[in-house]
Amino acid sequence: MTVYKIPQNLKAIIFDIDSTLYTNSAYAFEQVDCQVRQYAKEIGITAEEARKKVADYRKLFAQEHEGKKVSLGNTLLAFGIPIEKSVEWRKSLLEPANFLSRDQKLFEELKILQKEYKLICVTNNPVLPARKTLEALGISEFFPEIVGLDSCFKSKPALEPFMKACQILELEAQNCLAIGDRYDMDISLPLEMGMGGILVKGVSEIYNLHSIISFNA
Repeated sequence: MTVYKIPQNLKAIIFDIDSTLYTNSAYAFEQVDCQVRQYAKEIGITAEEARKKVADYRKLFAQEHEGKKVSLGNTLLAFGIPIEKSVEWRKSLLEPANFLSRDQKLFEELKILQKEYKLICVTNNPVLPARKTLEALGISEFFPEIVGLDSCFKSKPALEPFMKACQILELEAQNCLAIGDRYDMDISLPLEMGMGGILVKGVSEIYNLHSIISFNA
């Protein structure tokens, strides 16, 4: 865990979902690969060719942008696949319940956090599969609102999803803390906006989050 900043007047926590609120390498891979396979089918190439095309684009993007990463949605957009089509693919292809199950430790931690802060998710997946993910983990009740790919049709690290979250929360950026597993996608822009930021390596680093926040406040 890397704590970049905890707001002095913290009122809300903005969570990424995938590889943040769960750790499951098989599902993390399948989320990407099912779309890459669909892209391959769409343009008439092999899955392996599509995987290489995606990997090559991401490598080139990082080289040209000081090592920064690019989301799959924005990668496919560069290949001529509109975000709207990415949304439909994800809605039909992603089944988190096939990979994930209830996380009681996470449930108990969010129960503590909910008493002090508003909670919301901002994800690069559409709202439907994101909600299915929270339901599979047994934590959906803590997140009445999700900002997904189909909320703004912009993929993190775009400004719009984070602004949408602030609007829903009815809070200024400086009252919010962003938590995620990818600095370029989840943390960098929120810090620029004036939010706090914590980078995690997986869900195990969320289990004692309330203590980390209190210690660093």
